[in-house]
Amino acid sequence: ILVTGIKVVDLLAPYAKGGKIGLFGGAGVGKTVLIMELINNVAKAHGGYSVFAGVGERTREGNDLYHEMIESGVNKHGGGEGSKAALVYGQMNEPPGARARVALTGLTVAEQFRDEGQDVLFFVDNIFRFTQAGSEVSA
Repeated sequence: ILVTGIKVVDLLAPYAKGGKIGLFGGAGVGKTVLIMELINNVAKAHGGYSVFAGVGERTREGNDLYHEMIESGVNKHGGGEGSKAALVYGQMNEPPGARARVALTGLTVAEQFRDEGQDVLFFVDNIFRFTQAGSEVSA
């Protein structure tokens, strides 16, 4: 079991190491806030790495998350030594092929950390936009 440091998650819906979790909710309910909290807690408590793949994100959202990571100490400015999170983005205005590759690029980064023997949390936000981009490419 992965101890997330978020009491309600650890008590009601604990995360299994090596498992998959879906985080579903409407707009503005705090999904990204919860993801940020998970990344922060895992980096500080477990020394693990996190990979965030933002598929079809707005430029502002990606920029905000990047700066929040720096302010919380999870990442160093410029992604230098000591950073604990990798951020991969494909923005809304990019072609569907580029957006579809964002999640796969994030997965490759996560696999690299895993191959180095590190614990990794891999986040894909937004899985709907990922499947939508895939269907646009195949059409």
